[in-house]
Amino acid sequence: MRQGRILLIAIILVAAVGQPISLWGVPRDVSSSQSARSVEPYEFVEVTLNVSDPDAQDPFTEASVEGQFGKVGESARLSVDGFCDSPDGSVFRIRFMPSSPGDYAYSATYRQGSFSKSLSGTFKAVNGNRRGIVRVDPQYPWHFIWSGTGERFFWNGTTTYWLMGWRDEKVITAAIARLHDLKINRMRVLIAGRSDHTWSEPVNSSADWTYCLNPWPAQRPNDVSNPGYDYTRFDMPYWQKYERMLSYARERDILFSVVFDVGDSKVRPVEGSEDELRYFHYAVARLSAYSNITWDLGNGSDWYRKWPEWADQMGTQVKKWDPYKHLNSVHTEDVQNQRRASAWFDMTLVQWWTRPVHDWMLAQRKEQSALGRIIPQVNEEYGYEDHYPTWSPNYPGGQSADANRRAAWEIYMAGCYQTTGETAKRGTGAWPDTGGGWVNGRGDDSMVMLRGYAHIVDFFTSFEWWKTEPHDELVQIVKHVPGVPGDSDLPSGAYCLAELGKVYAVYLPFRATVTLNLGPGFYQATWFNPRTGKWMPVSKAEGPKWTSSPTPDNGDWALLLKKSD
Repeated sequence: MRQGRILLIAIILVAAVGQPISLWGVPRDVSSSQSARSVEPYEFVEVTLNVSDPDAQDPFTEASVEGQFGKVGESARLSVDGFCDSPDGSVFRIRFMPSSPGDYAYSATYRQGSFSKSLSGTFKAVNGNRRGIVRVDPQYPWHFIWSGTGERFFWNGTTTYWLMGWRDEKVITAAIARLHDLKINRMRVLIAGRSDHTWSEPVNSSADWTYCLNPWPAQRPNDVSNPGYDYTRFDMPYWQKYERMLSYARERDILFSVVFDVGDSKVRPVEGSEDELRYFHYAVARLSAYSNITWDLGNGSDWYRKWPEWADQMGTQVKKWDPYKHLNSVHTEDVQNQRRASAWFDMTLVQWWTRPVHDWMLAQRKEQSALGRIIPQVNEEYGYEDHYPTWSPNYPGGQSADANRRAAWEIYMAGCYQTTGETAKRGTGAWPDTGGGWVNGRGDDSMVMLRGYAHIVDFFTSFEWWKTEPHDELVQIVKHVPGVPGDSDLPSGAYCLAELGKVYAVYLPFRATVTLNLGPGFYQATWFNPRTGKWMPVSKAEGPKWTSSPTPDNGDWALLLKKSD
């Protein structure tokens, strides 16, 4: 009878206060440890808080951890949110990524209801050679720079949405290693998302791979439309797997565009809800200490969000939560309402399929420049090999590897950047089951499109491309050789990037002879074959005006001229 009376009193008190009983309890103790006593700048030290006898009913909503980090002897401290890393609330972690050498001190605080406990420690950041975080180049803001070394970052991206769908992590690391060898340095990778269709590609869920990504605990993890998520909690093995993938890519200086969601998914937290905020906050707290990430609020967010209000609210919040201020943006099809003037918006991630694409990209630079705020312009989706686009009247073969490669040249020659998509026709869960391409990142030796993109990297990194500006007006075509198959399907002009008086880069989509208006003096001219990556020296060119010999064959060619001493 006495026990029943106590229980009745407890129920009445809970109803009156509106709080679960577990908040009144306290853990027996909280202790801490750290992953290392010294790290390099742009690595991170991980502080682990171990909770003895955890009693929070839901540690993801009822408990929190926060760290304060700074150099010894300096008053400035950086506040860093931590995250729960165990279903029962026994393990929390805080990660801090120093950006410079020195002796550091920190305090870490665990809070649950009225209970709190702070612990402290020290570590050292020692000189290393990590490239750091990719940021907008402050001196040349159309471009990117590695903050650690000051090297410029030549963006060469590809789409690998469902890379996390592979159950065998060896497949994931092999895919990353293959793309690294092809000089890809940025990948688009989903955290959450599921799909009930394959976009006509032979890519199907199987025992080895799935369209169903589950960052939350799911009652029915393989159900595309009704997984039964508990949005108040997170699936620890899933996030730990994502981190291992990130770590592997970081050691190869590959950026991950961390994509929070995808428009094709029909399952997500309610917009504006606590569940949605918790998801974004948890991802930022967990992943922001990785140097090799950028944020994408959601692919196709304008399909399924209140646009653009949601983007401005969530983009601002992500920027606030992220102590390291990684590049932040959102990929949409709404090219008219890009958030170009917003402080949280660090780069445009546009989508434009129509070919030719060069003049359209120039227009994006002009539109951005008119705002008085220069940021990089990236065409994230302009062509998936063997897939899109199929409707462009000037490019009947617009989805081919060659057409996509040519479009990439057009984009780069506008002083912009691109992200491509490799063929998925080799299949997943379908013979020969060796590919997956833009859908899930896997490829084989028959998939050769990205070799052509590697040649683009070689060409642009052979000169200081970030110092050049589009100057198509400097090039005149003086001879267009007739009778070349497909001439009518090609752009009618040539493209030029120049650092006036120093370097001139020209791209010719067709066989031609060109006249180039140079600054006075002598220049070393070299032909570059975009299809093979081979260079062919030309005799010296003399300004102020120089006419080239005809391009060496009927394909596309690039020409590089550098001022001679």
